[in-house]
Formats: sequence, C-alpha cells, structure tokens
Amino acid sequence: MSKATPSDTAPRLEVRNLTRRFGDRLVVDDVSFSVAPGEVACLLGPSGCGKSTTLRMIAGVDRQSSGEIFVDGEMICGPSMSLPPEARHIGLMFQDFALFPHLSVSQNVSFGLTGSLAEKQARVAELLEKVGLSWAVDQYPHHLSGGEQQRVALARALAPRPRIMLMDEPFSGLDNRLRDDIRDETLALLKEEGTAVVLVTHEPEEALRMGQQIALMREGRIVQSGTPYNIYNAPVDREAMAFFSDINVIRGVSQGALTDTPFGQFLTPGYEDGTEVDIVIRPQHLHLDFDRAGKGPKPTASHGQAAAGVVKRARFMGKESLVEFEMEHDGSILKATVPNVFLPPEGTRQWLTLRRNRCFVFPAPQAA
Repeated sequence: MSKATPSDTAPRLEVRNLTRRFGDRLVVDDVSFSVAPGEVACLLGPSGCGKSTTLRMIAGVDRQSSGEIFVDGEMICGPSMSLPPEARHIGLMFQDFALFPHLSVSQNVSFGLTGSLAEKQARVAELLEKVGLSWAVDQYPHHLSGGEQQRVALARALAPRPRIMLMDEPFSGLDNRLRDDIRDETLALLKEEGTAVVLVTHEPEEALRMGQQIALMREGRIVQSGTPYNIYNAPVDREAMAFFSDINVIRGVSQGALTDTPFGQFLTPGYEDGTEVDIVIRPQHLHLDFDRAGKGPKPTASHGQAAAGVVKRARFMGKESLVEFEMEHDGSILKATVPNVFLPPEGTRQWLTLRRNRCFVFPAPQAA
C-alpha cells in the first residue's frame, strides 16, 4: 500500500486531483483539498456542481475516474487500489438521519461497534450524555423530535471514533432556529472528538458559520478556496460574489485604465480600452446620503461622488430595511440595505454613495 510523504503535520484528509466521469459527462474535475484534524472544511456550491459526488468518492461508495485520496498520509484510494468503505475509518451523516426505526436509541448508536458489551455500553452512554439524550436510551426514533433524531445520528456516526466525518446537507431538514443550535452543538462535539470534517452544503450562511475553510465549487471544479473571511471579502469573480449575497452591478467601459460612472471614476487597470467592465458592490455598502437629500451630489474621500435614484420599493426585513432605487442616469435598479426601519414612499428622490473600498471590478459577461 503506497503512502504519501510522512510528516508530523500531514493533513488528516488529503484529496489530490480527484476526477469523476459518467460517460462523456465530467462531474468532478481535478478537485484537490486537504483537511487537518479537528478542522471543518465546507464544499459549497449549487445543486449539480459535484460536491456530493466528491463526498461519495471520499467515503468509498463511488469510485473515482482518476486521482488519489489519503488519510493521515496513507493512501486509501488510488489508480490501482481502493479500500472498501468500512476500512476507511470515515463516518457519514446525511439529511435523512438514516436511523433504524426498529432499533432503540442505544441500539442505533451501538450499531456497528466492535468490542465487548461493556465497552459498547460505555461508549453509547458517553455519547448520549454529550448530546443530551441520556434519558432517551430506550426510546425509539419515532418518539423523538427532528432535532433529537439528528443528535442520535451524530452520536451513531461518532461512536466508532472515525478519523473523518463526511456530512451531506445534514441540517437542511431542521427549522431555522433549531438548526443553529444543532449546528453549534455538533461543531463543539466534533472539535472535542478531534474529528476532521467535510461538510457539503448549498447554503452560504451555513458554510460561513461552520467552516474554517470553504471550497466554492462550480461545474465540477473548485473555483475558489480559503477562509470564510477571505472568500467572502475577496471573491474571485462576479458569480462567486453573487453566491454569497445580493449584488449591485454598475456597467461601464474602461478607457485608459479608468471607467466613468455616475459615482465618479474607478480604476480599472489591466483592461484594454473599450472593454466593458462591471463594478460590483453589495447592498450593505451602498449608502444613502441623508445630508444631501434634495441638494445634489457632493464628493467625499471614502464614498466618492453621489448619484441620484428614485425609490421603487422599500421593505422592512427585521434587522434592516431593503430599499430599491431606479437610478436617474440609466434606469438601472440598485438595492441598498439600511439598519432598522427606513421605508421612504415610492417616488422619493435620494442621493446614493458607494463604499469605494468595497467595490470589485470584473469583466462584463459576454453575450451568448
């Protein structure tokens, strides 16, 4: 059995150039990443981007077309060999919990454990105490709430002390408030156990909340990876930025490394003259200049020149208000979020400014 170069700092899981084809269709395309012990890495992307297929190949329930997988520096899957799922020391958690309805909670958690009866009972008792379900040891899954069933599924997955936990949309069946609590409890327990985690999700908020590293996938490839802060604040392209939040797009044409907009000129180095570019900004960084209302634009050092817009719609969203403006210069629609309650009547004219240091410049999409 071949091994990667040994190292005291070897990742718990290392995926190298993983590829999966179904006939002529390339579903996973040259995916590589690593996860350290106790770290949570999120594979994030829309449905059909290849993230669940990647997870199944790591688990061993699907075979890669090419590439290698290592656990603690030891190859578990390569061009000429593949360990069966039960020999990989990998735990699995899925959306549907997959509990056995005819087994009690303790029987579900102990399922697949080896060792003496006393050792099994001790491990079950330890985990049920950690997930707050010691009282449910003799209950059956249908007697439990969704959140309690999720805790049982977590305890069962952790019972054999897997070195790696693979989680495929495990919280999507829970309501929002319960989901946050269960996610936090799950993270705490996984960290305590020292388990490396790969979480598959299509929800950016979940990836930002849970992941120490995020790999954003699109059409089978990882298009950007990094910490939540970096991947959110330094998007690789317009599509990556839009995946995490609403965006506003201001289109212009680069001339002499500058692009004119109603909000002033923007530096656009690296673009040939005549190239269409998109200046992209999130709604929370589009500001209303209340001091200039009705008075006209006034440039500022951080926000640049103001531009006028007319309120088309305003909605209260709980912690903030979302206001949509039709811009006077070209009729485009820009959205701004304002803290607390701000519901100006339709037709109200307002001057808007941009947080220029929160703007990103990307090439405009080409027409098909």
